[in-house]
Amino acid sequence: MTPAPFTSALTAPLLGDTEAAALLSDAAFIGQMIRVESAFARACGAVGVIPAEMAQEIGAHLDGLMLDPQDLGAGMASAGVPVPALVAQLRAAMGREGEGLHWGATSQDIVDCAHVLQWRDLLTLLEGRLGQLLEALHTGSDAQAQTLMAGRTRSQSATPITLGLRMATWAQPLIALEAELPHLRAQVLRVQYGGASGAASATGAQSEALSNALAQALGLAPAPCWHLDRSGPQALGAWLVRLSAALAKLARDLIISGRSEIDELRAGAGGGSSTMPQKSNPVAAEAIVALAQYSASLHPLLAQAAMPLEERDGAAWALEWLALPQMGMAAAACLRHAAQLIGSLQPAPDRMRAQLDAGNGAIMAEAASFALARHMPRTKASAVVKDTLELARKEGLTLAQALARNPALSALEDWEESLSPRQAAAPAEAMRLRIWAMRRST
Repeated sequence: MTPAPFTSALTAPLLGDTEAAALLSDAAFIGQMIRVESAFARACGAVGVIPAEMAQEIGAHLDGLMLDPQDLGAGMASAGVPVPALVAQLRAAMGREGEGLHWGATSQDIVDCAHVLQWRDLLTLLEGRLGQLLEALHTGSDAQAQTLMAGRTRSQSATPITLGLRMATWAQPLIALEAELPHLRAQVLRVQYGGASGAASATGAQSEALSNALAQALGLAPAPCWHLDRSGPQALGAWLVRLSAALAKLARDLIISGRSEIDELRAGAGGGSSTMPQKSNPVAAEAIVALAQYSASLHPLLAQAAMPLEERDGAAWALEWLALPQMGMAAAACLRHAAQLIGSLQPAPDRMRAQLDAGNGAIMAEAASFALARHMPRTKASAVVKDTLELARKEGLTLAQALARNPALSALEDWEESLSPRQAAAPAEAMRLRIWAMRRST
């Protein structure tokens, strides 16, 4: 279809995200590299690596400067990294002060720091959207706290739950991901300075002070050189994959719940068919699932970037460029679609109630067996319920009616009350509140 699905005019409206694309664009990356070069020059001046006046002149020249990505492409193809071409162009545009640019730095210092700045902006975007989605889920969960529906395990009706609880379970992994963000930022948002081989040998005794000054200028955490320790990018990738996967769980539930023969939940505007007028396809939910699966497929590729050879490995390093931006785009698009789906969610309580009533009350078989277990051994109770349910089906009764008609069992319980699906509301509500309390306690 297209080699650039996240930015293609054809596919980006479905699979892409304009805000994330702007943060991860060529222009944004070049701008961040120039910002790093400017901050590095000023840091060099602050610790005496280059004259302070030269550092200020470099910074003044670079602030607000932008280069055309087309001008760096040939240099990228030649060097395998855009920094040599970037530095050459910046120096050509300066006078004598250009000699102090990039003093003691290496390409990886500039690229890694620029990427960290992009990741910081991306995390800010995703955190905002995640918080908004959780608020919408919480509001919806509260509103549907007493809406009973069939819980399903392995695609079969199991026991009653509430829609409020299901929405809370959609939120549960998202709550955990939100709570992890401070620790993730601490892992990811670190300054990178190591020079040619990681020892910062060109700046010698001033290297640590220079690195700390650069960190302060960029608003990053101080750190020793981490160009061979890719745990930060790895942690970011893992978080992005888990975010997309959590949203895909929500989306898959909406897809199955909206099936024609189930039709318990509807969400999204729906998409039409080219030939079937009755169709309303779950386009947004399907997009989330596809994006999450795509992101998950990139995770093993990203893991291989953590196996660099010696002091720098161009092939391993480039794997991050092929995986992380795409994983970030997928997560942003998933959040965009999920917000629209939750905002348009329409439950069908009558359809849910019909499923609870289906099967002669079989959905309450577990409750019946535990009720009987108060009066007889558990294994016997399960067998009695199984036999009684079979009898109920033959005679067109509900399970509660069949138990009440059995002289040996009728007086043991108020079967209509004990086997009302409404009995499931209280434990479902207790679990729902426990899940949401996780967010309040973080």
